[in-house]
Amino acid sequence: MAEEVCFTRVKNIGLRGVPVADTKVSYIDGIKGELLYRGYRIEDLARQSTFEEVIHLLLFGALPDRAALQAVDQALRSSRDLPEPVLRALACHPPSALPMDVLQGAVPYLADHDPGLSKREKDDVRAQSLRLVAQLPTVLAAWKRIREGQPPVAPRPGLSHAANFLFMLRGEEPDAEEAHVFDVCLTLHADHTFNASTFAAREVASTHAHLYASVAAAVGALSGELHGGANAQVMQMLLEIGEPDRVEAYVKARLDAGQVVMGMGHAVYKTEDPRAPILQELSRRLVERTGQGRWIELSERVRDVAQAEIRRRKGQELYPNVDFYSASTYYQLGVAPDLFTPIFALGRVAGWCAHVIEEKFAEAQEKPALYRPEAEYVGDYCGPLGCPWVPLSERKPGS
Repeated sequence: MAEEVCFTRVKNIGLRGVPVADTKVSYIDGIKGELLYRGYRIEDLARQSTFEEVIHLLLFGALPDRAALQAVDQALRSSRDLPEPVLRALACHPPSALPMDVLQGAVPYLADHDPGLSKREKDDVRAQSLRLVAQLPTVLAAWKRIREGQPPVAPRPGLSHAANFLFMLRGEEPDAEEAHVFDVCLTLHADHTFNASTFAAREVASTHAHLYASVAAAVGALSGELHGGANAQVMQMLLEIGEPDRVEAYVKARLDAGQVVMGMGHAVYKTEDPRAPILQELSRRLVERTGQGRWIELSERVRDVAQAEIRRRKGQELYPNVDFYSASTYYQLGVAPDLFTPIFALGRVAGWCAHVIEEKFAEAQEKPALYRPEAEYVGDYCGPLGCPWVPLSERKPGS
């Protein structure tokens, strides 16, 4: 006898609190403030693993041994170059084009030039994933220079994934500390369970669309300001405030107007986002090299004032999220604020690919093949029998 399936009818809640599928990729405990990638705490991965190791963990399900890490590293290094038609396509965008639109538009071009696109076995999709993870940083760095009227910088095979991106972006090799900081940033952004962009990728993957189509959808979802734009808005806030003695008035004015303080609070975490203190530490470490301590000091002052005001007004605690300190970190690395969200995507693409693989190769009994939610129709304008069709000559405005 088939097992009875019981459906709970919920609507107009944005699927909050509604489990839609199982996953082994990552886990969040919003009450305790915990984030795990395949069972490993984010604090341990950030402090002891490289992003290349994390890529292997997400795509293959385990931390690599030396040989497996070397294989992933070589696959990434050998795949960084962009096909010439993709570079020409980037040059066709006007300099005013939004970087997330450019990044999203490049993904289908990369699909066109993937030699294994037609192959659909799990190892084939993993290979596609490694190529995409390798090439997206080249796309973003090339676009940054093209819009400034400069030629793109070719990838340098001798550099790590993180160091190579900073090299292509700035035209000079980063020092070891800068490369390490950016490597950790990529790790911290690599996955976060069923957020909006990841769910978009999985929904598209459930139709049996290929990996690139799924990731293009994810990039589009991340481009929305309610999902991926907070780190850029944090930096804009800091630039607008400018000086520590203006923080209190700024924060109070926003709260008085019913607005939020960007980078404070999270939809999932009810305590401190475990990624935030790691980024705070990274931002402070960069100050020794950049001398730009004002940004982290302003951030901490905003945090203190916002927390005190929310506690006084609502009796609630408010904590920084991952975006709050990533702003000052990226800014010190010489990244323009409008590239903050695309850089988020450079880390998250590893998680998107892992979720696409999980979605594509789930056992048939684990879930239906295709996401197909229901909606309740509330637009019955003409009564229970529907609207009578009226010839064009007899229709009235607004009818």
